[in-house]
Amino acid sequence: MDDFDVVVVGGGINGTGLARDLAGRGWRVLLAEAQDLAQHTSSSSTKLIHGGLRYLETYEFSLVAKALQEREVLLRSAPHIVRPLRFVLPHAPHLRPAWMIRIGLFLYDHLARRELLPGSRGLRLAGTPFGAALRPEFTRGFVYSDGWVDDARCVVLNALDARQRGAEVLTRCAVTEARRGADGWQLALAGGRRLRSRALVNAAGPWAESFLRGQGLPARGMRLVKGSHIVVPQRFAHDHAYIFQNPDGRIIFAIPYEGRFTLIGTTDVELPDDGAPPERAEISAAETAYLCEQASRYLAQPVRPADVVWSYAGVRPLLDEGGSASSVTRDYLLEADAHNGAPLLNVWGGKLTTYRKLAEDGASQLGALLGDARRPWTRGARLPGGDLGAHGVDLAGFTRALQARHADRPPALVARLAQAYGSEAEALLAAPPGAEVAPGLFEAELHHLVEQEWARSAEDVLWRRSKLGLHYTAAQRAAVADWMKG
Repeated sequence: MDDFDVVVVGGGINGTGLARDLAGRGWRVLLAEAQDLAQHTSSSSTKLIHGGLRYLETYEFSLVAKALQEREVLLRSAPHIVRPLRFVLPHAPHLRPAWMIRIGLFLYDHLARRELLPGSRGLRLAGTPFGAALRPEFTRGFVYSDGWVDDARCVVLNALDARQRGAEVLTRCAVTEARRGADGWQLALAGGRRLRSRALVNAAGPWAESFLRGQGLPARGMRLVKGSHIVVPQRFAHDHAYIFQNPDGRIIFAIPYEGRFTLIGTTDVELPDDGAPPERAEISAAETAYLCEQASRYLAQPVRPADVVWSYAGVRPLLDEGGSASSVTRDYLLEADAHNGAPLLNVWGGKLTTYRKLAEDGASQLGALLGDARRPWTRGARLPGGDLGAHGVDLAGFTRALQARHADRPPALVARLAQAYGSEAEALLAAPPGAEVAPGLFEAELHHLVEQEWARSAEDVLWRRSKLGLHYTAAQRAAVADWMKG
């Protein structure tokens, strides 16, 4: 029977972040994920690293400040998958007065130290590319900064770093039994492997409550809220995103996506509290209609359900505080329990932007519970591929240099690999590419994804490790599936 200091249940962003932090502090760590890394919520976000401008209206200044601080930490740690993004907020006077927006943006600019991102300013939309994409009644607006992230790759990079620091990472391997003793946990995994662990972390996201109940452990109630997104052909050619205010008090984003598309989201739909875990969330026709309607209030080219080329939905586990789904806090709660036996840390709630801080706080709490406080280390550390050398956080400059060194390879391919793998793209480009399985996807990269990044299916490759599925035909996707099966 194998012995560990900490076993982490859940391979989303919080679980992998905790495994990475704990392993980096020298703990013996195992992470167990029942399916693929980031298979659900952590690959179904709006893909933003942001402070949460709208949370200022509900006076969540602490959450916004924490998230704003993390923005630049993440931009420095992984500049290949986390990039600055400017947002245009068209002013709709009947929804929020200009003075209120100016105050909110002033706070947003100053609640945390900002070095990499420019501040906000007013904007005349008429006669600009930003205004050309909008209906003519929108003549003024504001522009401010946040960040974009490849959410699923962020999860994989945290898992890679955890493994490089000594953690064992298992996918498609559920924890089937967790028995608590006075000085440790007796655990069973799918397939029959048995473990001992001094502490257990429940980072199962939407399944956190059902995991505890399934093991006969006490659990708090959570609110499960579905957020859905649609992808449509490109609605604007510039590189800024939009934030649109809706008459119902919510906001949606329209974001440049994968070169030729626009990503629009998100919704907030509360799931019934029937005790059933959320399996495969899907967008509803009503959600699609809602996103199309709200985006069409602003965009010059209307968005219709027939325009949708892809959609996805994820379930957010939120703390149950009452109120509407959109007003519930996105902050996290780390609930440590060592009174009833071996230490247990439950992770409730949270948002992508604050995952590193959550992991740091959780690892420190576990250290205290295990009687050995160890120093935090992730704030200044880079994720795999994040060290762009002399280019710092300049991904464009790094990409140009990489293209020059590999002038024999298509520039678009080199750019894609740079954005996905950062400095580690060099090794992929230096290796013999092998056969081209689908346009721009060669056997060398597929071998890397299988052997190093836990990919086991075409879905893992095409929709999480990359978004190539959006660019391929059905026949090309089938070719990747055939290769993975072979």
